[in-house]
Amino acid sequence: MAEPDSGQPRPDPILSVVKPGAQPADDAQARVRSSDLAAGGNPNAGRTTVNEAKRKGPIGFLQLLGPGLITGASDDDPSGIGTYSQVGSQFGYGLLWLALFTFPLMSAVQELCARIALQTGVGLGASLRRKFPRPLVGAAILGLLAANTFNVGADLGAVAAAGSLLSRGALHALWLVVPVALLIIGMQVFATYATIFKIFKWLTLALFAYVITAFFAHPPLLQVVKATFIPHIEFSKDFIMAVVAVLGTTISPYLFFWQASSEVDELSAAGATNPRAGRPGLRLSELRAARTDVLIGMAFSNLVMYFIILTSAAVLHAHGKTNVQTAAEAAAALAPLAGPFAFIIFSVGLIGAGLLAIPILTGSATYAIKEFFGFGGSLASKPREQPTFYLILTLATVAGVAMNFLHLDPIRALFIAAVINGVVAPPLLLLIVSLGADRTVMKRYVSGKVSLALTGMATVFMAVAAISMFVTILAGH
Repeated sequence: MAEPDSGQPRPDPILSVVKPGAQPADDAQARVRSSDLAAGGNPNAGRTTVNEAKRKGPIGFLQLLGPGLITGASDDDPSGIGTYSQVGSQFGYGLLWLALFTFPLMSAVQELCARIALQTGVGLGASLRRKFPRPLVGAAILGLLAANTFNVGADLGAVAAAGSLLSRGALHALWLVVPVALLIIGMQVFATYATIFKIFKWLTLALFAYVITAFFAHPPLLQVVKATFIPHIEFSKDFIMAVVAVLGTTISPYLFFWQASSEVDELSAAGATNPRAGRPGLRLSELRAARTDVLIGMAFSNLVMYFIILTSAAVLHAHGKTNVQTAAEAAAALAPLAGPFAFIIFSVGLIGAGLLAIPILTGSATYAIKEFFGFGGSLASKPREQPTFYLILTLATVAGVAMNFLHLDPIRALFIAAVINGVVAPPLLLLIVSLGADRTVMKRYVSGKVSLALTGMATVFMAVAAISMFVTILAGH
């Protein structure tokens, strides 16, 4: 049985023990922080609508881009960059087709997560807890936490490795892990949500280096077109594991929760919802704006994915470098653009992607936990108002730091993180798709045939890929 939910968040657990009764009401918190959030340029509908964007021109469309763009850009995190680089170097152009294949699937999944949040006015964890038995949802969130912890650790290690590469080895990568973690924690604790939002938007630009480089690599056009539109499949352990890794780093569990929580935060900032009263109902203009944002964000994500695989295949695989092991080897893929300075562009891109993705990884885990247990908190709230939220946020980063002292190879760890995400995603997707198809929850915005087909396909394909991987591992092929 699902747990009954009054809709009112529980008091902050730390404040309940340390300072009973000192916690301000959630609606008061929303009013205090709404001025900060308004700096993101969002109107009182929660976001710029498509019609408003058309009237404002280019600036309006920039304002239209919000959670979907950030989610899409964070999808190309160091784990994604490392995975795509390894896949391109190992299999050449053989997996380019996955970029076209995953685009409609991940767009449908992220649109569904956004639609659920906009309809219910609460995060994904809370919505799942209301519909499904608590142990089932708890198990799914535990899987998310395990995947996120490994992903955070791998991404921290990659950012540190990039910093070491920039110093030409003068600084050991392990020395940089703790300073990077402190920088991220400081940004989350002391910066306003609006400031973080702006930083995230600008950091997405670092990923375009891979798109530009592909044109300098001069890949064989006919071979690239063929690999893009005609799926290449191998029934081997390495190939199936690569497919699972690409799917896992593209349709990642942490993105489901981040998309939904970001939509709720935008609504709260605009006064369009609150934890006590919930949502008066989703407006079609909001849904259209969210869909546009999601489509652009996912297109951006898949474009970068496509060009990282393409560039790695053209520069590394074509010249016999089929096993990327270090950050320096991965950086070599950018040599056609920057020559001996390729390591600088690669390092800056990896650092930018990490600083974009790690707060989202820890944030999505924190949102999932607080929504599951029903207490308040968001990146828009102040640490003294919601200390439990920020404590979990900090512990998520600390867990990633600890993982780096297990002496895992940073580049290999990025690939393993992607594989773990690919295994954790199918069960979570099954719950989310079921929630979106529930008319009692979604009302008139219940998933239609296209959404059900695409999200169902994503669930089945990822499940089959993960099962096939385990079968080939057990069979020793």
